[in-house]
Amino acid sequence: MSLRRRRRIRGEKPKAAVDMTSLIDLTFLLLVTFIVTLPALEQGISIMLPQAKTDTLPTKDRKANTVTVDAAGRIFLNDRPVSREELEASLKAMAAEDPDVPVLVRGDERLDYGSVMDVVKIIYKCAIRKMALVTVEK
Repeated sequence: MSLRRRRRIRGEKPKAAVDMTSLIDLTFLLLVTFIVTLPALEQGISIMLPQAKTDTLPTKDRKANTVTVDAAGRIFLNDRPVSREELEASLKAMAAEDPDVPVLVRGDERLDYGSVMDVVKIIYKCAIRKMALVTVEK
């Protein structure tokens, strides 16, 4: 009797098998790739943040807008370079749409206090209610 007939007599069905080794390797490769590239995507503009004790940031359920001032004094809104006038116009438009829009200010540690305060003044002028200064945890 052949092997096929024996299985049919016993009521067993032929079993199919798929080799998952290559799929698991690919999955781990993608996982490592995302783990390595994600921090670079989140940072955006590279600056040295000042060190301080920090509280929670005002980003509970939505993405906060970031205003970054680099060491050269250039201003970026969500990683896009803007002038002071463009920053003010953009923030006023955001505040008109939603007054509780969160704004995070990232100022380079090497900047003087006045440069960061100029940006903070613009934010207050635009009537943004939720603003935080981003620092590095000590």
